[in-house]
Amino acid sequence: MDFKIELIPLAVSDVDRSVRFYGETIGWSVDHDRTVSPELRFVQVTPPGSACSICFGTGIDMMPTGSSQYIQVVVEDADAALAHLQERGVECQGVEDLPWGRFVYFADPDGNRWALQQIVIPSFTG
Repeated sequence: MDFKIELIPLAVSDVDRSVRFYGETIGWSVDHDRTVSPELRFVQVTPPGSACSICFGTGIDMMPTGSSQYIQVVVEDADAALAHLQERGVECQGVEDLPWGRFVYFADPDGNRWALQQIVIPSFTG
């Protein structure tokens, strides 16, 4: 039996701002942006190459108001990911080299934090 993570909810305070951040600023695909009623709006955004999306909106109540997520994503090249974010004006830290990977960190306007990890295969000598 497979268990596939397909959707991670985020709490956001301003849906339009989040659509602009993820869609226009970062350049991820805004798959759905549906307003069903003034009390219900659902937005789904997917990073390029990902089988898992994020969602946020109004009236979906998946996350408590004011909460935040920490999401880790695997990327092929941390330096390229950093350059992509910086070119788009996203405030982010430089690449952090750790024994288990190379990381780039950023946050959205609501404090949801992201870690982009380039997996590094350790080389053993001896």
